[in-house]
This record gives sequence, structure tokens and C-alpha cells, in this order.
Amino acid sequence: MENNSRKVFTCPMHPEIQKDMPGICPECGMNLVPTRNHKKHKNAGLDKHAGHSTQEFLKKFWVSLVLTIPVLIYSDVFETIAGITARGFAGSKYIPLILGSIVFFYGGRVFLAGAWRELKARLPGMMTLIGVAVLAAYLWSIYAVFAGEEALFWELTTLITIMLLGHWFEMRAVSGAQSALKELSKLLPETAEVLRNGETFIIPLGELKEGDLVLVKPGARIPSDGMVIEGQSDINESMVTGESKPVSKKINDQVIAGTINSEGFLKVKVTKIGERTFLAGVMRLVAEAQVSKSRLQVLSDRAAFYLTIIAIFSAAITLLAWLFKADPSFAVSRMVAVLVIACPHALGLAVPLVASISTTLAAKNGFLVRQRLALESARNIDIVLFDKTGTLTKGEYGVTDIWVIKAKDEEEVLRYAASIDSFSEHFAAKATVQKAKELGLNLFEVEDFTRISGKGVKGKINGLEVYCGGLAVLDEAGVSLPDKLKEKLEEAGRQGKTLNFAIKDKELLGVMAFADLIRDESREAVRRLKSAGIKTAMITGDSEEAAGWVSKELGIDEYFARVLPHQKSEKVKLLQQKGQKVAMVGDGINDAPALTQADLGIAIGAGTNVAIESAGIILVKNDPRDIVKIIKLSQLTYIKMIQNLFWATGYNVVALPLAAGVAYSRGIVLEPALAAIFMSLSTVIVAVNAILLKRKSL
Repeated sequence: MENNSRKVFTCPMHPEIQKDMPGICPECGMNLVPTRNHKKHKNAGLDKHAGHSTQEFLKKFWVSLVLTIPVLIYSDVFETIAGITARGFAGSKYIPLILGSIVFFYGGRVFLAGAWRELKARLPGMMTLIGVAVLAAYLWSIYAVFAGEEALFWELTTLITIMLLGHWFEMRAVSGAQSALKELSKLLPETAEVLRNGETFIIPLGELKEGDLVLVKPGARIPSDGMVIEGQSDINESMVTGESKPVSKKINDQVIAGTINSEGFLKVKVTKIGERTFLAGVMRLVAEAQVSKSRLQVLSDRAAFYLTIIAIFSAAITLLAWLFKADPSFAVSRMVAVLVIACPHALGLAVPLVASISTTLAAKNGFLVRQRLALESARNIDIVLFDKTGTLTKGEYGVTDIWVIKAKDEEEVLRYAASIDSFSEHFAAKATVQKAKELGLNLFEVEDFTRISGKGVKGKINGLEVYCGGLAVLDEAGVSLPDKLKEKLEEAGRQGKTLNFAIKDKELLGVMAFADLIRDESREAVRRLKSAGIKTAMITGDSEEAAGWVSKELGIDEYFARVLPHQKSEKVKLLQQKGQKVAMVGDGINDAPALTQADLGIAIGAGTNVAIESAGIILVKNDPRDIVKIIKLSQLTYIKMIQNLFWATGYNVVALPLAAGVAYSRGIVLEPALAAIFMSLSTVIVAVNAILLKRKSL
């Protein structure tokens, strides 16, 4: 038998929104509640009546406002305040009943529907309180009209009108908070220009296939992830990596869907489409983070639930207490005020809205938050443990030092070495040639090139024999090492550097030292962390000498050398045993156990794999400076959450007794309409305070 009882989650206010997992409504920010997606739902469909979008809420507000004005004019309160009695006519006493009923069914229906869904899901909340309040006020007013009692139509209509306006403000705030994520979905162009069988076609993006060749004109957006096979240009990747400076792209470089080409013309081979693209991965991770909950959100959700229960009991006690002291209409009015003022809307919105903004803000700044708990814990980090290769260093060898012996300058040493090394595939040879290119040096023509196994290479330049290689090449060339150089070379060896010797016509031109190049960003990252009072450590499988050199160069507090991949998590535990909160930064592959063990796992290299499961936060760029941004965003997010929780709970503590009428003897009465204003105002304040986070610079 087919099972049609799969649980889905929907919004009490927007039942057309359905998801397979818990989260928040993208329209209004409310927590989604579980329901059942059975055949009855499937056949009958969900109620898609009006009032489930920002614009519809605004429309309902204006209609309710227009209808509320005559209700107020024909109420006792208008006569008391304005001193004017509205002109009566046959049937005029029924105006509040007729118009109040229209407002109740037209404007209040959305709250009643939301309350019903919450109660069915056994998760009473904000909609339950509002629904019970307006229903109680309406039913009492209907009875009062025919029983000759005082009705509450003006309170009912103003309450619904103000609640609609408050929800509209809030929904606009939530919609604005998620604008960054929505902007990501708009980055892709609608069409792509493809080259097929020698002809170009403009096709919809959905028809693009892997292996297609797309032409990207100057100023156009790249339609899908791919590899440049022709052309050179600078690409603006700021919306997906946070990097403001355009990135130079040439043949064989990878490009990201949605990024903007500058002035060059590119031909790109499509490597990934649809859900497999980097941009889709970014959006998926941000969405996952918005579904996950932090400790503070769990706390606020629990508080909101208990507040709802307390409010219902308080309303019942208030009603019974005032029934013994005052007329029924006043008692019902007090009960309605209690239900309205206690609505946990601000409390339910306090944390999710901040979390939504922080995750989109993170994405705009070059890192992706997979778990909110990870972002929340970042503010408490005591020490950051970096994996060396590919994190603090570039993961590629380069020239770090050149010592001149017989050559006239460093460029001459490099020019001869690079010329002879241009025929070699050795990593040191490639680094030499790369350095020469960076300096714009013209290389010599080489004749009779020969590889010397285990020693180096040789060849002839302008008829003279030139050698380049390790220490063993000195004997091959018949050259001895000067005594004055021995101390420098020994020091370089202690630093774990590789040495190459350039020899021309039996003269030692100079010596080049090679090492895994330290990123310029690493120095700044370590400096910023220290300024923030956070210690730094490094872990590597390299030798003690190489680790010591990098550590000294960067000013790192401590390091672990010769550590095998499976031992890295043990080093994390060692730091934790000292009472330190540890953030581990690695590439997410052989560092996975350590990333999981750490209090905060940060994976570097999201450009190649955005689905690293072992880390809570993923850096889009290989830039360790972004770790400082993570910590700062964590601190700002926590402050905003605490501020919102303080306001939301503090407001209820003060307002709830006033709504119940404890200060009635002093002439202070909180009418339902005023309670609605305060409740809506508290929600707007919480929303605005959260949105201010968007203005913060990381």
C-alpha cells in the first residue's frame, strides 16, 4: 500500500509554502510547523486564499482601515474622546456589527487559519493567541448586540487592522533580510551564447549541456561553471567570493557561473551545470544554515512556546478575575489585551532573522556557514590551529632567496638558471622559470640540453657550459663551495629549504633557495588574530626545520611538525585538554578528523568542493584573513541576538501585567488596540535591530 503520510513543514500564515525539513518561512520569517502530506491534502489542495504575501497583507490593511473608521465613529469611545455624536439613522446601530463582521472575516481570517494550523500541529504560538483574541472579541460582540451589553467592535476592528499593518512591516523586514540570498539566484543570465558545429546559437540557460562551448562577451555574466579554453580577461567574482579585486583568468583557468566578465572575450567549456555549479552549492549551504538552529534560537523557540502557554492561562485567569469585579465586556476586553500583548512574535523572530542576515552576510564576505552552531561558537575561540600546506602557504614551491657569488646581480643568476631549467620538469626548475617570468627576464637560447640523473641539468649558452642543480651538481661541474657560503646554506637547510646552484663556465654564479611560499595574506591574518587576543598554532607533516621556519616567519605561537594525517585530531585534543577552544583550519580532506574534533572546523578551498561535510564553516577563497571576519561576524551576531531576546522578553514582562489590568486602580488600562500597537511595535523594533547587522563591515 502506498504511504502518503510523509511529514512536510508549512507556514501557519502561508500554507502554500511547503518544505521537507524544518526552517523559517521565506515570506514572513515564522517557524514552519509539521503537517501531513496525505491524499486528502493532495486532492483537496491547500487553501491559497488571499493574504499570504506582503502585498496582500498591505491590501487587507487598507480595506480594514477604511471599514474601521465608520466603526470608530459610531462607537462610544469616539463620542467620549471627540465629544461628537455621530448622526443616527434607521439601522445605524448595526453599522459596527456589519462592518466589524466584514473586517473579522476578511482581515482576521488569516489569523484564524494560522491558529488552526498551529493547533493541529500541537504547536500553539503567535497565531493561536491572535486567533483566540479576535474570535473571543467577535463572539462576545455578537452576543452583546442582541443582549444589550457593551460590544467590542471598535476594539476588534482596530486590533485586526493594526495586526495586519504590523505583519506587513515585519514581512517587509524579513524579505529585505533575505535579499542577499535572493540576489544570488538572480546572478545567472537567462540565456547563453553557445558554439555548436561551428555556428553560434542563443539558447535558454536550461538547455545548456556539459561540454558545450560558450562565448562570453565583455560585460556579460558567465552562464555556468567551466574552464577557459580561449582568451584572457579579468572576472568580477565579488558576489560569490567576496573578493572586490577582479581576478585574472587565462587558458585552463576555472570560472564560476554568475560572475561578470570585464573587457576581454572568453571561450569557456562548460564543466558543471544546474545543481552541480558552485553558485548552486553556495545557495544550498546558505539554505542549510538557515534551517539549522543555534543554541540561542532553541532557547527562544522554547521561551516562545512557554510564553504562549503562560499567556493562555493568564488570559483565562484575567477573564475569571474581572468577571467577579466588572461587567463582562470589560473582562473580555482584558482577556483579549492579554492574549494580544503576549504574542511571542518578537521573540520568535528575534533569533531567526538575525541568523538569516548573518548567513547571507557571510556569503557576501567570502565564507559559507553550514551550521549556525559553528558561527555561534566562533566568538569563544581561544586558539586557531592552521594546517600549513595550502592554508598558510601556497602549496607550491618558489624562490625565497638568491645569493650572488660570481654573477653581477640576482637577475643574472636567475636568468642563466631559468634558461637551462626551462627544459626540466623538476619542481625547483619550474619555480625558477616562474620567478624569471614574474621579473620579466628574457631567457637565453640553450643548446645540447642534458639531464644529469639525481644531480641536475646542463646545457650550452653562447658556447659556454651551464649547470643547474642540487649540491651534487657541484662535483659534476668541478666547482667547490666557498667557505663564506657554508653557514648560510646550513641555515637554509635547517629551515627545510631546497638549494639549487647555478654554474657557468666552471664558475659558481649563485645559489637559489626554494620553499613552500608563504601567503602574504597569512602574515596579516596572524597579526589580526593576535590583535584580537587569539593565539595561533600550526600543524604540518613537514620536517621540524621547515615548520620552524614558517612558524618564525609568521610569528605563530606554537607548531606541531612531522604529524601524520591521522594524528592531527590528537593535537586538537591536546590543545583542548589545556582548556582552550580550538578552531581548526584545513583543506577538508586529510584534515577531516581534526576539523570534526575541533570546537570550530573551518575548511579552506570551497571553490573546488562546496560540500565538505567535516567543517561547520567553509571559506570560498584560500584566504586565511577571512577567519578574522568569521570571528567578528560571530561576535556581532551574538550581540544582535542577545539585544533582540532582551527586548522581546523584557517587553512581555512589563506589558503582560498592564494588559491584565493590575494598574487599573491607578487609571492605567491597556486597551486591546493599544496592546496590538505595542506588540507590533516590538516586532518591528526587533526586525529593524536585526537588519542593522547588514550595515556592519567585516
